[in-house]
Amino acid sequence: MNAVATGELGRCRLSVAFGKNASVSSENEQAGRGAQGAPPEQLALIRDSVRKAATPRAKPRTWRGAALAKELPVARVLVDKGVLHLDRYFDYAVPEELDADAQPGVRVRVRFGAGRHRVREGRREGGGLIDGYLVERLPESDYSGPLAALAQVVSPERVLSGELLGLARAVADRYAGSLADVLQLAVPPRNARAEQRSSPDPLPPPPAPHAGSWQRYERGTAFLESLAAGGAPRAVWNALPGPQWSEELARAVAATLASGRGALAVLPDGRAVARVDAALTSLLGEGRHAVLTADAGPEKRYAQWLAVRRGSVRAVIGTRAAMFAPVQDLGLVALWDDGDDSHSEQHAPQPHAREVLLLRAAQEKCGFLLGSWGCTVEAAQLVESGWARPLVAGREQVRQAAPLVRTVGDQDLARDEAARAARLPTLAWQAVRDGLRTGPVLVQVPRRGYVPRMACADCRAPARCRHCSGPLEAPDGGALNCGWCGREESRWHCPDCGSFRLRASVVGARRTAEELGRAFPAVPVRTSGREHVLDTVPEAPALVVSTPGAEPVAEGGYAAALLLDGWAMLGRPDLRAGEDALRRWIAAASLVRPQSAGGTVVVVAEPTLRPVQALVRWDPVGHAVRELAERAELGFPPVSRMAAVSGPPEALADFLRAAELPPEAEVLGPVPLPVSAAGRPRRTGAPPPGEQWERALLRVPPGRGAALAAALKAAQAARMARGSGGGAGTGAGAGVWVRIDPADIG
Repeated sequence: MNAVATGELGRCRLSVAFGKNASVSSENEQAGRGAQGAPPEQLALIRDSVRKAATPRAKPRTWRGAALAKELPVARVLVDKGVLHLDRYFDYAVPEELDADAQPGVRVRVRFGAGRHRVREGRREGGGLIDGYLVERLPESDYSGPLAALAQVVSPERVLSGELLGLARAVADRYAGSLADVLQLAVPPRNARAEQRSSPDPLPPPPAPHAGSWQRYERGTAFLESLAAGGAPRAVWNALPGPQWSEELARAVAATLASGRGALAVLPDGRAVARVDAALTSLLGEGRHAVLTADAGPEKRYAQWLAVRRGSVRAVIGTRAAMFAPVQDLGLVALWDDGDDSHSEQHAPQPHAREVLLLRAAQEKCGFLLGSWGCTVEAAQLVESGWARPLVAGREQVRQAAPLVRTVGDQDLARDEAARAARLPTLAWQAVRDGLRTGPVLVQVPRRGYVPRMACADCRAPARCRHCSGPLEAPDGGALNCGWCGREESRWHCPDCGSFRLRASVVGARRTAEELGRAFPAVPVRTSGREHVLDTVPEAPALVVSTPGAEPVAEGGYAAALLLDGWAMLGRPDLRAGEDALRRWIAAASLVRPQSAGGTVVVVAEPTLRPVQALVRWDPVGHAVRELAERAELGFPPVSRMAAVSGPPEALADFLRAAELPPEAEVLGPVPLPVSAAGRPRRTGAPPPGEQWERALLRVPPGRGAALAAALKAAQAARMARGSGGGAGTGAGAGVWVRIDPADIG
C-alpha cells in the first residue's frame, strides 16, 4: 500500500474515532491538538490510538489492496441464493486478517453480482452483500479471473459440517431442489446470545437399559442389544396398541447412547415429542437429550442445536426440522408414524422426513427404526426389499393388547329416539352408552373439505381409468373423466363385479358434538380439532369428539371409540385413501383399552372393504403388503417414481417441451386444477387465487427416479436463467411448480 493510501486510511480512521474536525497532519500535531485541556491518561490514550491508526490496513469489506492469506488463500462459498441456476459454489479470496476465522463451516458474507469490469487493484468489487457458508479452503481457484474477497466472517462458529453438507446435497438432488434451500431447513438462524454461551460438558454414556416392554416383540430384545453393542440394525416396527410406544422408543435411544454413539428421533407433532421427552427424562434423567421444536423459540432452539453440534448432547428428539440435526457419531435414526402429513416439509424442496432419514442411515451407516401403530406402503417396501427387518409382536400379544373392533354398514339405522337424534346406528349408540358407564368415549369425525371420487355402487371398488389407472371423477356432476391423464370415460364398468352403476363417496364431516350432547344430555362433551387440540382428558365419563390426528390421550385409556363416516375417508380422490384411513383408525383405536378391559371400537363403514377388514383383524402390515403388490402391478408409487409439474397452461406446455426427460418417462395429463378461491388458505403447490393452472404427472420405472429429478432440475434451472420464473417448490408468477414424489397425486 503506497503512502497516499496510508495517509487517506489514517484520516478515515481518525475521523471515525474523534469526529469530523480531527486533524491528520502528523502524529505529534494530532496528539497536541487532541490533548488540549486533557489529563495525561487521555493524552496517552490518544497517542496510542494514533499510533495504531498509522498502521496500514485495508478498507472494511472491500479489502482493496489487502494481503491475502499465506496458505489456502481461496475460499469456496455456497451463497444463500435458492435459485437452481446458481446452485453451485463460488470462489472468493481470503484476506489475511480473516484467515484464522475463515474456516470450513462458518457463516460468511460476500459480495455477489459484480461484473468482470469492476476490478480494482486485482480484486473484483461491487455487488450486493449476501449470506453464505464457507465450504472449503483451497490453494488456488479454478476460475481464471480476479476474485472478490470475503466481506466478513459472521461468526467463527462452524455450523456446517461435512456430513451435513453431504446430506443436504443428497436431499437437493433427490428432490430437484437447490442446496441453499435445503440448508435453510437444516441450519437454524443465528442467535448471537445463544452462540456466546458455552455448552455443557458431555455426560458419560449411560448403562444399557433393560428391554422392558420390548420383550413383547419377537425380536425386540435382540434389537436393543444390537444397538447397545454398537450395531446398526434396521427395522420397521409395528407397535402394539397402547401408550407404551413412547417408552419403547426412549429405550431404543438409551441403548444407542449406551454404546457411546448419538441418536435422533423425529416425531409428527409437539404432543408426541412431549411424551418421548418425558419418557427419556424418566429413563435417563436431565441433560442427556435435546428437544428441537419450533415452539421453543429462536434463542432456545439455537442453543439446543449448538449443544448438539458441539457434541455436548448426543440424543435429539423433535419434529420434522430435527431430521437434519447434526448429531455426532450417529448410531440410530428413528421416525414415528411416517404416514403423518406433518413429516412432509412444506418449504422447498419439500423433502419427507422418512426419505431424509433413509439417506442419513445409508450415508452414516447407522441403525434405522421406522415405527407406527399402522404400516405405510413405503414401510412394507423396506421390508419386502430386505433392507429392513420386521419388528412385530405375535398374534397372541396383539389380541391381548388390541380392543374389540365391530363394524356397521351405512344401512344400519338407529331404532330408538336417542339414537335417531344423534344419527347413529344402533350398535354404535349402544357402544357409546356402555362405554360411558366406565370412562370416556372417543368419537372420531373426518375433517371437512374432501372432494368426492367415484366408486362402484354395488361392490364399492374405486372407479379407475382404463388407460393409466388413475381415479375417475365427475366434477359438479358432469362427464366422467380421469383425474390423472384427463381422458373422458363414457363406457365404464366395474372390473370386479361387472356393474355399470356408480356412486359418489360421502363428502365432508358431520358436526356431531351438539347431536351427541342431545342424545346423552348428562354427559360432558369435549372437542379437539384444528382450532383447539387437547393433549389429555381425565378418565371420568365424557364424550370426546375429535378430528383425525387430534385425538387426546385418556388417562387409563378410552372405554370405547366410535369412528364415524368411514366413506368420507375411504372416498378421498387419492391413491393413499385406504392406507391413510386405516392408519387414522388404528391410531384412534390404539388409545382404547384392551378387549380384556372392555375396550370396544365401532367403525361406521362398509364391512367388506379391505381397510375395514384389516382394522377388524388388526393387521396393518398385511394390508400394506397387499397394497404394495397392487401398486407394483399398476406401476404406482412407491414402486415407480413420480413427479408433479403444475403451472399456467402455456408455461407448463413450454416446460414439458424443453425438459429432456428419460426415455422411459410417461407423461400423464395435463389436467386442470381447481381454481383457488380468494381469502381461503392456499395449499402447497396450488395456483394463486383466481388463476387457472394445469398439472401433469411424470412417471418413471424403478431405478430411474434420480434421472427424472436431474432432468426436471436442469429444465427448471434453464427456465429460471431465462427469467421465466418458477422453481422447485415455488409457484410465484408465471412459474412452473415441480414436486418430486408428491404425497397427493389423486
